[in-house]
Amino acid sequence: MKEKDQAMNRREMLMTLGVTATGIAAATLPTAEAAGEKKPTPGAPGEKNPYGSPPGTGISMPPYYLPTPSVRNKNNYFPQSETLGPDEMRIIFMGSNPWPPRMTQASTCIMVELGGAKRLFFDFGPGCLRNIVANQVPVPEINDIFITHLHIDHFGELPYLYQFAPFNGRWKPLCVIGPSGRTPALGTKAVCEAIKKMGAWTSAWSVGPMADGYEIDVSEFDFRDDGGICYDKDGVKVTHWRRSHGVDGASAYRLDWNGLSFVWTGDGKPDQLTAKYAKGVDVFVTEMAIDMVNLWALKQGVAPFMGAFTVDNLHTPHYGVGYLANLVQPRLAMACHVSYDRELIGEMMAGIRTHYKGMFAFGIDHTVVNVTKERVWIREAALPETTNTVRPSLEWVIQHNFGGKIPGEIAIKNPFIANQEQGIRDQEIDPALFTPKDQIREWARLPAEMKINLAEMLGITSAKK
Repeated sequence: MKEKDQAMNRREMLMTLGVTATGIAAATLPTAEAAGEKKPTPGAPGEKNPYGSPPGTGISMPPYYLPTPSVRNKNNYFPQSETLGPDEMRIIFMGSNPWPPRMTQASTCIMVELGGAKRLFFDFGPGCLRNIVANQVPVPEINDIFITHLHIDHFGELPYLYQFAPFNGRWKPLCVIGPSGRTPALGTKAVCEAIKKMGAWTSAWSVGPMADGYEIDVSEFDFRDDGGICYDKDGVKVTHWRRSHGVDGASAYRLDWNGLSFVWTGDGKPDQLTAKYAKGVDVFVTEMAIDMVNLWALKQGVAPFMGAFTVDNLHTPHYGVGYLANLVQPRLAMACHVSYDRELIGEMMAGIRTHYKGMFAFGIDHTVVNVTKERVWIREAALPETTNTVRPSLEWVIQHNFGGKIPGEIAIKNPFIANQEQGIRDQEIDPALFTPKDQIREWARLPAEMKINLAEMLGITSAKK
């Protein structure tokens, strides 16, 4: 057979099989009845795809599970390789486990990106910052952080960000949004004030424009105001409501933007308020604590009573996740804030499927979800182990730190003069004794007061040469 005829036959074969740009068209796969096989007895096995999809598509996958327009690699997300469309949302799980800390799971944090122009962070648990940096988010752009409640596994990374973000170029206050408490001492403002006290060593040496970076702009809302709006900027609206989680103040959030929506419940028991305010959301993310407390005792040394007390009073068991998702009826339901024990995935899914038949996925560290009005796509981020911080653009620095125009010379004071006794500084060894001669430079010492040129300090002048 000639090569031309072989090519033609291959094309005809592909057309016959119904191959499309996104894969084999499931509608071309024959049913058992069409193939002459005996039709299965109704009710055995008793499951079907709730979306009415044809054979070959599974029993829970929807027809809208397709790559969104920005997706360049269908299997993995490579940071900085994809530009979101103006009508697209991307959700990346930067942490997903309450306890214990794991190599594969930091504490809970979810980043939501909107059209490539805006980022919001929901909770900021210990360990999440390394994952955010690995996903190549410039440190100065980590802002607008929503805290669901004040358990440390949901905000414990804030002091770390507080210390280093001004050093890395965020010279405006850190923006934190969170609930009030039964008393002022149990609210978000009080915690942020405590963080500033914790960071006194760091903020004491802030130089010039860095000083504002060590302020925290706290938006504390009344936790009892169910359905209240706690954020309304740039077309983004975030509402909140109460959750049953042991201490007054625990809250859930719903984000609405450009016809798309996202819910993070934070911690708490399955409840009617969440069913009400999350109804019909695009992506519904809830916490999950698998109700197998005897295994907790065997694996982690948690006393069975303590495990049962925690689940029964504070958290949503895997059965409850399915029940709540069935009430909400999202396009995609997800579980986060869960100890992701691989041997228990089947049990967790079995509990969820007791009530919920729609699309479901786990939101574990580096899970990436792209969402448009027509499509949803899930991948994992592919990250190098040696990743480092990425700098924001100079345009971003100028716009966000200085409102679009860099001021001229500013006066600054030497922070070390007031914070350390001169006697100990006099004990420093002369750098000329240990620095190679061709590497000796004028050391960046500060007098008591001086004036600096911000453009030169930022390296803008030298960058243009």
